[in-house]
Amino acid sequence: MMHPADLPETLPVFPLPGALLLPRARLPLHIFEPRYLQMLDDALKTQERLIGMVQPNPCQRTDDKLHQIGCAGRVTQFSETEDGRYLVTLSGVSRFRVKSEVDGFTPYRRCVVSWDGFDRDLGKAEQDDAFNRNRFLTLLERFFESRQLATDWETMKDADDELLVNSLSMLLDFDPEDKQALLEAPCLRTRRETLVTLIEFAMRGGSSEEKLQ
Repeated sequence: MMHPADLPETLPVFPLPGALLLPRARLPLHIFEPRYLQMLDDALKTQERLIGMVQPNPCQRTDDKLHQIGCAGRVTQFSETEDGRYLVTLSGVSRFRVKSEVDGFTPYRRCVVSWDGFDRDLGKAEQDDAFNRNRFLTLLERFFESRQLATDWETMKDADDELLVNSLSMLLDFDPEDKQALLEAPCLRTRRETLVTLIEFAMRGGSSEEKLQ
């Protein structure tokens, strides 16, 4: 477990639409672009081994703008394929707020970040005292049936609140802006409520265009 003093002021960032990493969760990545291979090599040379996952912001007028909030992950597993690609697992450490982008000579992007306001991310797993698990799983079962998705229901029933909500937030196929809303939820209860809203909306046949109106 990391402490606030361990967190750097500057992070390499991986701007990937639709990729969501949350604290204490794990995100598998397949890295093959030369600039991100370099980013990984450089991250592995640091003590923290942190990479910031942050989504591009489509609401900005330029293509290179990023969302203000991302999540840093520590490289905890990696393997190299015969053709030079990396299979990587990031373990979520803490969310951060982008303050500015660093001008430099690296082929990948780096940002000056602030960790203020995300102290809870470095603590123990969150609990959701208002979580009605039976009602949630019933909704989820209907959603999976409507999408013809399969899962291990016994494992899902046994998962603790945070693991269940965060894993679904990361894995389910929502729009990037929906993923950002899940990331920015201030607590597990809000994230769970947002997730339920997104699932119910999807089951009604909603689209991103409808949500923007």
